[in-house]
Amino acid sequence: MSEFLLYYKRPDPTTWVYMSSFLTIGLYFVFHRFWSVRNLDIVLLILLAPGLLMVHEGRRRQLRELESDQLAARSHQADRRESDHPTTQRHPFSSTKGQLDDQSSLRDSSGENSRYASFDSRPTMLIRSQADPESENTTEAETDVDDSGDPKSNPASVPDSDSNKPETVTEEAPQVTVEPTLQEETNSPLLTDPNALDRHLEATSMEKDPMESAAAYSARQLQRSGFILLFFVEFMILVRLMIDPMMVRRPLLDPNLTTGGLYFISISLFIFMMGNVVTSTPRMQVWQGPELGPGYALMHKLPTITTRPVSTALGGEEPATPDELDLSAQGWTLVAKIMAIMAHLAIVSGIVLIGNRHFDNLRAGVGCATLYLIMPYTAQMTGRVDHALPAALLLWAILTYRKPAVAGVFIGLAAGLVYYPLFLLPLWCSFYWRRGVRRFAAAVIVTLTILMALLTFGGTETLVDHLLRMFGLFKPTMTPRGIWGLGWDPVYRLPVIVAFLILCFFFASWPSPKNLGTLISCSAAVMVAAQFWHGYGGGLYIAWFLPLLLLTIFRPNLQDRVALKVVRASGGGVPLEAPAS
Repeated sequence: MSEFLLYYKRPDPTTWVYMSSFLTIGLYFVFHRFWSVRNLDIVLLILLAPGLLMVHEGRRRQLRELESDQLAARSHQADRRESDHPTTQRHPFSSTKGQLDDQSSLRDSSGENSRYASFDSRPTMLIRSQADPESENTTEAETDVDDSGDPKSNPASVPDSDSNKPETVTEEAPQVTVEPTLQEETNSPLLTDPNALDRHLEATSMEKDPMESAAAYSARQLQRSGFILLFFVEFMILVRLMIDPMMVRRPLLDPNLTTGGLYFISISLFIFMMGNVVTSTPRMQVWQGPELGPGYALMHKLPTITTRPVSTALGGEEPATPDELDLSAQGWTLVAKIMAIMAHLAIVSGIVLIGNRHFDNLRAGVGCATLYLIMPYTAQMTGRVDHALPAALLLWAILTYRKPAVAGVFIGLAAGLVYYPLFLLPLWCSFYWRRGVRRFAAAVIVTLTILMALLTFGGTETLVDHLLRMFGLFKPTMTPRGIWGLGWDPVYRLPVIVAFLILCFFFASWPSPKNLGTLISCSAAVMVAAQFWHGYGGGLYIAWFLPLLLLTIFRPNLQDRVALKVVRASGGGVPLEAPAS
């Protein structure tokens, strides 16, 4: 974004949490009715941010410690090679042939990591000083690293001497430098393949490894605390959604801003966030959390917006040329960017259309969409296609609920892509039970069949493997990620899964009769409950229920919007009661 806006820097997550919280209170808090459900909902939405921020910061610190350990190990190996072959020592300032040899060997060493090491970048990384190994508050020295992973000497720290004289080993005082800012650290290329880093970052126990530093253990504890806080807030949201069908009196509480002002804020935020998608980096991908578990094969191929690597050049930060990047990676990155932008556009437009068509309140729809864009989660996870795309499909299923076949297509797409919306089928089938259930079920089955047929084209895995992953037909993993890998025994996921299944089938009979309001709130409740047993970062997939939760907060009384009244008969007849809008 700095290419278009002079001196623009993306705000770090902590700053945006404070700014968005104050903005949310100013725009949506009902000051003349302090003790109201609306204000409680606003507080719950704000409380989602601290836990998410703790998880994000814990992963960032853990990644920093992991890379510092890798750099220290590479430096130690380089010192051993030089001690074994003293005749091959190079002067610190010789950077022509030796660096080219190291770069070429690094490119050919691993095909999986070639696209991350194929460009000539010498990032500024952090290496732990060895001056006081017993101290937890160790200083960090700033050292340039070449492509082979060996630290380069800083010319400013090397004393002037004749290059022909042999080098003498002297003890130097540790350099104390200022830690790089979040903006600088974000633009540093990764030293390892993101998938390998993700495996290292996801621990399976909170027991401290004797070889693990105190800082790395503290980072994992911070992640664990963040997940616990997220689960607590999401449990409160689940309770709020469960009692929503019993809340009949729903006074009209519009945002504290005109519709034009809400339009201006939402459009501006959307442009900035989509610009952040374009300028995202691989390091941000690893910070955002683990990848999706069961689901469609296409979702596992899409990167989390792994865009341009940045090199520290003399004139500033220069992107790598297209020839330096892998062409297949460029293609998948472009697809991921387009899908992420289109998914968020579908979410925002879907919320506005639902407010206008089904709530008969355009101002409430625009206010709901603006609140979605203000949320810190939206700014942090903008580039995650596996977060945004299912949310967009679920929203458009709500938007087209008067046409069971169209709604079934959207539900089928969401269920086929990320698996978890499959558990919405009992709720939605019971909503259409008196009219439209056959069309809805047929549309879901046809959509899933088409997705299964597309799995036969390309790929190295067999069709059976793809189908097993698509529908989650395997035993619950005993090495999960997220909170279940940070101290909670994975065995306790099994009773949580059983309770989740009971809840899904309970929604088939309660509440009765179902209307559009209960359909929205109960769908959000199912997606919230799925977070508690999600074995691949459960609790972080807030987009799956956030738009539906916002619609529940802003919706009016919709008791008259039942399928028997608003859905046309299969023979082309009119509903029993014409829809109001």
